[in-house]
Amino acid sequence: MTPSSLPATPSAPRRVIVIGGGPAAHRLTDALHSRDTEHTLSVTVLAEEQHRPYDRVALSQRLAGAIDLTLLPTSVWDSERIMLRIGERAQSIDRVAQTVTTAAGHVLEYDDLVLATGSSAPVPAMPGAHHIRVYRTLDDVDALVTELASLTASLGRPPRVVVAGGGLLGLEAAGGLHKLGAESAIVHSGGWLMSAQLDEGGGQALGRLIVAQGITLHLGTRARTILTDDTDSQVTGLQLGNGTTILADMVIYAIGISPRDELAREAGLAIGTRGGVTIGDDCRTSDPTIWAIGEVASWSDRCVGLVAPANAMAEVVADRLLGGEALFTSVDDATKLKLSGVDVASFGDALGTTAGALEIVYADPARGLYQKLVVTDDAKTLLGGIFVGDASPYSLLRPMVGRQLSSEPAAYLSAAGAEAPAGDELPDDALVCSCNMVIAQTVRSAVRGDIAEGGHTEACTELGALKTCTRAGTQCGSCVPLVKKLLEGELIASGQTVSHALCEHFEFSRQELFESVRVLGLTSSEEIFARFGTGRGCDVCKPAVGSILASQNTAYILDAGRGTLQDTNDRAMANMQKDGTYSVVPRIPGGEITPTKLAVIAQVALDFDLYTKITGGQRIDLFGARLEQLPDIWRILVDAGFESGQAYGKALRNVKSCVGSTWCRFGVQDAVGLAIRLELRYRGLRAPHKFKFGVSGCARECAEARAKDVGIIASDNGWNMYVGGNGGFQPAHGQLLATDLDEATLIAYIDRYMMYYIRTADRMQRTARWMEDLEGGLEHVRDVVINDSLGLAAELEEAMAAHVDNYEDEWAATLADPERLRRFRSFVNAPTTPDPSLALVSERDQIRPATPAERTNSPTVILSGSRIPVRGE
Repeated sequence: MTPSSLPATPSAPRRVIVIGGGPAAHRLTDALHSRDTEHTLSVTVLAEEQHRPYDRVALSQRLAGAIDLTLLPTSVWDSERIMLRIGERAQSIDRVAQTVTTAAGHVLEYDDLVLATGSSAPVPAMPGAHHIRVYRTLDDVDALVTELASLTASLGRPPRVVVAGGGLLGLEAAGGLHKLGAESAIVHSGGWLMSAQLDEGGGQALGRLIVAQGITLHLGTRARTILTDDTDSQVTGLQLGNGTTILADMVIYAIGISPRDELAREAGLAIGTRGGVTIGDDCRTSDPTIWAIGEVASWSDRCVGLVAPANAMAEVVADRLLGGEALFTSVDDATKLKLSGVDVASFGDALGTTAGALEIVYADPARGLYQKLVVTDDAKTLLGGIFVGDASPYSLLRPMVGRQLSSEPAAYLSAAGAEAPAGDELPDDALVCSCNMVIAQTVRSAVRGDIAEGGHTEACTELGALKTCTRAGTQCGSCVPLVKKLLEGELIASGQTVSHALCEHFEFSRQELFESVRVLGLTSSEEIFARFGTGRGCDVCKPAVGSILASQNTAYILDAGRGTLQDTNDRAMANMQKDGTYSVVPRIPGGEITPTKLAVIAQVALDFDLYTKITGGQRIDLFGARLEQLPDIWRILVDAGFESGQAYGKALRNVKSCVGSTWCRFGVQDAVGLAIRLELRYRGLRAPHKFKFGVSGCARECAEARAKDVGIIASDNGWNMYVGGNGGFQPAHGQLLATDLDEATLIAYIDRYMMYYIRTADRMQRTARWMEDLEGGLEHVRDVVINDSLGLAAELEEAMAAHVDNYEDEWAATLADPERLRRFRSFVNAPTTPDPSLALVSERDQIRPATPAERTNSPTVILSGSRIPVRGE
């Protein structure tokens, strides 16, 4: 009989010592506290840090402010059977005597010992290494914030911070410090960021998003030497392995984890090939009385630095200590980047290593998106996936790994405009929350009040209560959208009212929040969050708040903290392409342009060697511009009378028109003239989703107006107005709203329709889907817009008039402000230096991005200077 299976009684509880005070230790202790109803155990936790266990996943949030990251519940530490000794480090283990000696000289006896010592941040040996900072603990983060403030004060300028490591921690550190005002750069040995989780396509897409935030990248190289001043008191730069020297005031290392297995080594426990304490499926070490969990545990000769496996190990050990037979049999290494403005997720067999695996990829150069699903060779069973730029399908698909999809894989790629098929009802045994091992059945049962953790039987019909009673979504938060979907499904099934709260941070729907902001006249995200929100926001509510603010006032979208709310393309005011360059789309109202302006566009394309393409929206798109070139390009265009076409925004894209009665022998009305007037009226109008107009000069419909959100078709007696049309993945024909309108009435109806849509639609909802969801559909819209059934007509028209009167071109405003221009630099230390990772080839007398094969097998010329040489020149 092993010591860990010896019987215990309430009068003589078995003694459990946990070494380590991190999330894994907290999870284990909490599990033992809630399940040991017979009081058979006494637990002592030795925490080296001077803090109660805290959420290491949320360290990046600590950079933004002194928030409390203490893990809940804290009631576990109030139990008489559990003792938390903070600031007390375990110094040695005596396996024979079964004792642990602490640095304070205390000797503690154990019947079972659990190693939860976690990991440390490795720092390589190199000249100047004593100046390196790390990003691992709460104290590390607080020290970085303090040092950054000190450097800012002493230097009189933003400090230059270089982060070594392009993984999750490195990206979070660089992003967080950049938000605090530092000029951040990342050095990463891989050819692309997050190279352990993403393929090259996903990594390159992520790199473009990071660069768009103003963070410089140095990929495919390592730091070799830390450079300092003559007194070796201050860092001045970093010498890289490729021979490059970059300026730096602070160097941070976040290149992975090193399991803290010193105690285990000294005690003679078996150690993995690459470090870590070797454990079996029962999480026991080579000593049957000692267990290991979390980052220090080496299972299948592998240590994993993720919270979900650590929690799963803690659950196994808790079960075993209480007489169970649980096993740790797999590692869920799904990851989701927690960085403002950057949406990245990877799960399952993301790199497609399974034999016969198929990869379904969607890459949108115009929007900087990359989505990939990996499926079996019959395209039916999901194996894994990667999402960059739009990770909205992640929460639904991650639990479906290993299961058959109800539709073709491409139907799940939201970046292509798809919506997940309704037929995919998540099975009860599907894992919803991998951090806390919560399955769909547990969530559904909690909503119904059937069962819940700790014997709780009250129905959890609100998201907050549901998270509390099931623990789903309480750690990393990536599963919250799925938890919310399950909640709503159960409520609908039981005939209850479903909450349309924007997210867990806002009880209001988007419509309610819009109205509240409008009525109170709020003009900043800080005011909105303080008045109506809780917490710090998320990827759902932040862009929604940004859109609401942009719809209600014409203030520059990147000022006063609004930049962090915007999507990637909005922050650069250009569409990011697949190679990290940007496209430039001047507005060409109605598709009409003079030869003189055409010549200006042609000269810009020649001077900057840009690829030119006439778009389906009757505009000219210029591709291949680098970030630092955008101001120079736009200065020429603005001086020639052009303005931003806002191809990057959730706003009016264009008004497409045929030639109309001006030239066409079939035209009955001036389609071009009306299209120009409409485009100049509604330009810059921000909405829940992009929208397009079309104007056809006769019933032959050459402008395809019925495929637009607002379509106008000429008749002999005026204009017919269609609404709710769109192309894309789910095309919809516009529906006839009114006929034979004069121009003044037509514009009044468009004003009312668009403002009503902007006020009442959900986030990211196109006009077609919005009208489908409205009770009464088209008839309701007709009553509001034409019959003024809600008495809002005058108010809606006034709101549109305010937009028209206060419109300002965003690029003209940018060029007029030197501070705003600072955002447009590829490299902070060398603002005019092109990104050396860009490579172009010549095709059909124009340039285009080199393919991966061309980069590898052909001599592609890298961008250099203001002229872009191409292969063959």
